[in-house]
Amino acid sequence: MAEAGAPVTVALVDDHPVVLAGIESWYAASERPITVVAKGPDTALALTGPGSAADVVVLDLQLSRGAPVYPELKQLVAMERQVVVYTMQESQEAALTCLDLGAFTFLTKAEGESHLVAATLAAADCRPYTPPALAGAFGSDARLGRPSLAPREVEVLLEWFQSESKAMVGFSLGISVRTVNTYLDRVRIKYANAGRPAPTKANLVARAIQDGWVSLDEL
Repeated sequence: MAEAGAPVTVALVDDHPVVLAGIESWYAASERPITVVAKGPDTALALTGPGSAADVVVLDLQLSRGAPVYPELKQLVAMERQVVVYTMQESQEAALTCLDLGAFTFLTKAEGESHLVAATLAAADCRPYTPPALAGAFGSDARLGRPSLAPREVEVLLEWFQSESKAMVGFSLGISVRTVNTYLDRVRIKYANAGRPAPTKANLVARAIQDGWVSLDEL
């Protein structure tokens, strides 16, 4: 996680040179500095050398081999990397699968410069970011695997999403920070048991929106 307002570093994985050059130029124009420290067509560049220390990994889902790089995405998430999937794929299934695997967010290449730059900065800061295509996928998701949350768990979740700290959540709800953590741990366990882990706050926000526990207007 980058310090608030600090320069951001990116490992950029895409197999189209023109896309790499275009994204790098977008980052160069960002008011807050964003530097591509590694780029190319192989996810290995995000695991070694300067790319291994990048704040954010921007990953094309469909590299030259043809099949979606879901195994590589899963590997990056397991290493606690912040992954922004940026792809030509526009299917709801692809978007939701990426979120279920732990991607920070999912953007289509049609969403362009402003959303990619904003998503990259949000990922570096661990702030939730939901671009239009992903919001649409959440709204139409009818898949199984939605865990059952108690009303108090939903209340704590929403308060946490709207607060800067767990201490503020505890003060607002009249409970201790320890109790706040207990509720959040219960929710994470339920999602893990449903096969949809949510290890970060951003992932948990995505799950809660996807399953209808909170709306974008409430965040």
